[in-house]
Amino acid sequence: MTNDLRGVSAEDFWHRFESLMGAEGLLTYRYLGRKTAMLHGATHDSMRIRSDMRTASGAIMAAPLAIASAEAGGFSDVDSVPAPVTAALHILDDGRGVEEIMIRRSVIHTGRTMGFSQSEVVDAADPRRLLAISYGTGIKLGDTPPGFKPLDMAPEVEDSPSLPPLHAVFGARRQPDGTWELPKMTPESMSTSGSLHLGPIHVAFEAAATEMVARQAGTDAIRVEDWTVMFVARGTDGPFAIDGAVSAGNLGRVACRLSLRDRGRGDRVVASLVATFRVIT
Repeated sequence: MTNDLRGVSAEDFWHRFESLMGAEGLLTYRYLGRKTAMLHGATHDSMRIRSDMRTASGAIMAAPLAIASAEAGGFSDVDSVPAPVTAALHILDDGRGVEEIMIRRSVIHTGRTMGFSQSEVVDAADPRRLLAISYGTGIKLGDTPPGFKPLDMAPEVEDSPSLPPLHAVFGARRQPDGTWELPKMTPESMSTSGSLHLGPIHVAFEAAATEMVARQAGTDAIRVEDWTVMFVARGTDGPFAIDGAVSAGNLGRVACRLSLRDRGRGDRVVASLVATFRVIT
């Protein structure tokens, strides 16, 4: 099973792209409600913040912020088949009271196949309120043919206390041995290069990291301060297992280091996370 658009004819490319990334395609963006100027013709990139995007302490989770500001080094789906290499997020404000975030993007440099980009995540109602700084690198896997048309937005998911946790929506679950796992690949979890999309990776990492850090700290009154993911290799099969360790420091912070492994391909490392959490006192 593959959704790799690099092997699709020019005549079929954008039809396939719409089925992958449109209102009934990739789960990541349609479920979280990410809206972009590039894909949807919006005036700016934005995402509404629901209750299921917040931690037990009320802070906006890292995964939605990282997904909303997804860095691809300045390459876009309009003119290339991009893939992330690194994604880093420095959270400056826990976002209490914020109903919608806006992303202000800028390109640092793009080369022939590799690019560097950064973003500011701000409160859409008050853009002077800076919530986080995102930056990362991406690679260009291939070119796209002409003929792109803006995509329709999926129906908005209404906020409700009964919404399931994000990790449950993406299929991430804790196994009987305590290991967190993502299920095998499906079309809903694939990127345009046919590999595991960044969305499930961020969401599953945060579920596992939050549980491990809360156990180490003895409280769920924690929030992410720094979040860095390296996309090491293409995830193509699954299921995907998460393992790692936590380390407590002397400044009220706990560091978490995790790896995501593709069990269907000899346990090769697909992605690696380093995150720093602060204990809220």
